[in-house]
Amino acid sequence: MTDLSGQLVLPDRILPGRLTFTDRLADIAPCAQAPERYILPGFIDGHIHGGDGADTMDGVAAIGTLARFHARHGTTTLLPTTITRPWPEVLSALKAIAEVTGRVIENGPFIAGAHLEGPFVSPHRLGAQPPHTLEPTAERVAEALAPGCVRVVTLAPELPHAAEAMASFARAGVRVSLGHTTASYEQARDALCLICAAGGTAGGTHLFNAMPGIESRRPGPVAALMCSDAYAEMIFDTHHVHPGTYRLAQKVMPDRLVFVTDAMRAAGLPDGPSQLGGQAVMVRDGTARLPDGALAGSVLTLDTALRNAVQAGTGLVEASALLSANPARYLGLNDRGALQPGLRADLVVLSADLHVEQVWVGGQRIA
Repeated sequence: MTDLSGQLVLPDRILPGRLTFTDRLADIAPCAQAPERYILPGFIDGHIHGGDGADTMDGVAAIGTLARFHARHGTTTLLPTTITRPWPEVLSALKAIAEVTGRVIENGPFIAGAHLEGPFVSPHRLGAQPPHTLEPTAERVAEALAPGCVRVVTLAPELPHAAEAMASFARAGVRVSLGHTTASYEQARDALCLICAAGGTAGGTHLFNAMPGIESRRPGPVAALMCSDAYAEMIFDTHHVHPGTYRLAQKVMPDRLVFVTDAMRAAGLPDGPSQLGGQAVMVRDGTARLPDGALAGSVLTLDTALRNAVQAGTGLVEASALLSANPARYLGLNDRGALQPGLRADLVVLSADLHVEQVWVGGQRIA
């Protein structure tokens, strides 16, 4: 049994207290002399391509490398994320993710499955996705589901076969996330209704990015997502989304907004040239861009996203939920996401200025 004291960030307040735990949290007790450090539930990243020079598409060893890097920044659960490449390469990546799904990486986080981002996206809203898009036919959906690891799929609802694909993924328990899309408000609204009718959980991939924005007479998929029961990812590095836009989304959907990094292999490395999905990328001043100037993923870590939220005026309790409770609920990870007895002892200890000091995964402190 391990004890850990500090300012405990609970779902509804910050409590000076002590945690007692093994692999699960056993007890939470007030403690008048608790140290001036914060203890939060571990961060959950549902959209992450790479880090520390490694990329999900490179296979099992690379997944371990990127996972350990992000664990050092407080991420205790993650979904390695594919990119739009030729279909055999995508299937190979899913098989690699399946090998580590349901496991804790040594000195790293728990792998909760895959986020299949591409190739079922619009060729007209690629963002930084390479141009290898495909229609989500029944055969391809079956091939994607076969490894048994896909937990989230990004899909443009206006594509041919999209309706059948969304229903099939939803029935299989996969979260269907609208993204890289040219969909209208009506198309997005109908897609969300279809996912719900199939018993699924709907989301939006990196809200505001790679989708039409809100206009007075064309509210687009952003408004459909914000005005529904769907969840939505956000890359809050302040490059992809302005702090004012973040504040709007957080006010409208505080329990449904989910922070992700969308980090690429350059995360954790110095500025300079890199690559994403076979495309040249330049990282400068913390921003990754393609040669045409388009944003290309990010070099974000979730601890930085947390500090950005607090800097934007969000309280630490509310900001913590964006990285823990909300993604746990969205992804159906009911055994984590909060400091509550009985849940996994996935913990992040932050200094008074919100920098990572310790990370615990399943009650084990990682190096």
